[in-house]
Amino acid sequence: MYRVKVIKSFSAAHNLRGYEGNCENLHGHNWKVEAALCGDKLDNIGMLADFRILKKALKDIIDELDHKYLNDCLVFKTVNPTSENLACHIYHELEKTFPAMVDRVTVWENEDAAAEYFYCHSEMAKNV
Repeated sequence: MYRVKVIKSFSAAHNLRGYEGNCENLHGHNWKVEAALCGDKLDNIGMLADFRILKKALKDIIDELDHKYLNDCLVFKTVNPTSENLACHIYHELEKTFPAMVDRVTVWENEDAAAEYFYCHSEMAKNV
């Protein structure tokens, strides 16, 4: 099995609806997003995926979030803009470019706290 990863960053503000604590107030983060693809077959030149295409796909998704108030973004009008939901959103957006290849998306809201979204494709993994 092969895995390739890219990392991009963006800055945005949000507040967490229904949260009791500091994060219910408007605040911002400099998020780091790590996106990973995986697969068991390489193309005819020995690549799982072109880093250039993966970086552009991730950049296009992040550009919609960068320097925004996330609560005002359409996707987060009814979904709380948590790091977990950001990771899920980015994962599903990447699937449009890389169907059945997206392994996981990790969203770091600071250097020591991250949320990760991944989907277990195999029946064996679902039973673990």
